[in-house]
Amino acid sequence: MFPYFTEFIGAIFFMYVVLVTNNPLAIGGALALVRLVAQPVSGGHINPAVSIAMTSAGKLPIQELLPYCVSQILGALVALEIFKRQDLSID
Repeated sequence: MFPYFTEFIGAIFFMYVVLVTNNPLAIGGALALVRLVAQPVSGGHINPAVSIAMTSAGKLPIQELLPYCVSQILGALVALEIFKRQDLSID
């Protein structure tokens, strides 16, 4: 269960940085940080496409693919909701 939670939190952080900054350097830094922290726990895929590729390569068991993808997608949707509810106006 902890690897799925790690993917969920990593996806929230990464997607939130993407939505807020739209800056390639910040996005790359966020991805590097998430990979560094999540790698020992869950593999740090953070992206369903990466999880599918890792399953195809035999590095992720097929029975774990769906929970990984669901946790990553839900994390991205939570980041979107946080972004939409945040007031980023500068007064």
